[in-house]
Amino acid sequence: MQDILWLIKKTLSVTFRKKTNIILYFGIPLIGIILSFLIYGNIGQTTLKVGIVNQDRQTIANDTVEFIKHLNNVHVTQISEDTLNDHITSGEVDCAIVLNQGFSQSVLNGNPDHIELVSIKGAQITGFVKSYLYQYLDNITALSKAAGGDSQAFSKMVADYQQSHFKVSTQSLQDTSKNKDMTNQTVGFLLMIMLLSAGNFAEIIIKEKENRTYFRLLSTPINARKFVLSNIAVNMIVMLAQIIITLIFITNVFHIDMHVPVWQMGIILLLFALIAVGLSLMIVSFSRSSSSAGALQNLFFTPSCMLAGCFWPVEIMPKSLQKVADFMPQRWILDTISKLQQGSHFGSLYLNFLILLAFAGAFFLIATYKFGKNNSVRNFV
Repeated sequence: MQDILWLIKKTLSVTFRKKTNIILYFGIPLIGIILSFLIYGNIGQTTLKVGIVNQDRQTIANDTVEFIKHLNNVHVTQISEDTLNDHITSGEVDCAIVLNQGFSQSVLNGNPDHIELVSIKGAQITGFVKSYLYQYLDNITALSKAAGGDSQAFSKMVADYQQSHFKVSTQSLQDTSKNKDMTNQTVGFLLMIMLLSAGNFAEIIIKEKENRTYFRLLSTPINARKFVLSNIAVNMIVMLAQIIITLIFITNVFHIDMHVPVWQMGIILLLFALIAVGLSLMIVSFSRSSSSAGALQNLFFTPSCMLAGCFWPVEIMPKSLQKVADFMPQRWILDTISKLQQGSHFGSLYLNFLILLAFAGAFFLIATYKFGKNNSVRNFV
């Protein structure tokens, strides 16, 4: 045990003798929090700027303009047809509604027409306006059909419709999606950093042999098994520190509500740390040099994080790639966190934990088998 503790102390001392390594291992994980905060931190309630060109100026057209003016979070500006394009391209309005001549008559005839929606910001903007405007026009059109062409009856029905009062109780709900997105983005970035950290420490095994330090250590009471165990311990110590620092900054510095208890998040990330160590050792077991180990890590770490949804929601990817993501341990980590955020009980996710443990066990078994089968003097188990 003393030999293992000495190796742990030696590896940590050599690694963090360089101040840049302190920043590399403990500073870079915080970049994920900062990026997530910049991406999602400014998301809030916004006001939609709508320009209206009313060329019809009949009663129904004027009532339609008034209806749009009274929508929540909508600022209406009356513009002319000549300045329409200038307002749109300059960004003074997000979209414009054009009520052409004949609009009111088309509504009276039961077939709303002569209306245009103009925007350069796509359906994300026009869809909001359409959802309210078209519902209003459907109601007015239904009244016109019920009036049967009687303009006086229609006017009375519209007046009654506009003056009708409904008792509605409202309650504001907190939007939790922003904090959940920030948490998932931060955790995804942390998973990537943990993989890279585990890979760097696992490479020490090969580098120690390349510079012949490993063989000098074997001339002492230290054996190969103690050397590997010390490497695993150092890996876990560093990643535990990364997890603690990240969680402290998330909760106490940036005050992001993860919607997952800190201790549960810590257990999940520690489980991934074990997976990262096993995966890194497996890659090292198939490598003949530190350069080949680095190449294999780059070949797997970044693409697997991309496929697993560490950098963007996995739902936006094609179905075929989503199926591939199920073979990535990062995907199961993010899925576990997502289910906890949705209210699932920690104990009910035993299947996710069994799958994650299976990943870790498989990686360690493959690494052990590969080390044991290789009889080269360059290998150590």
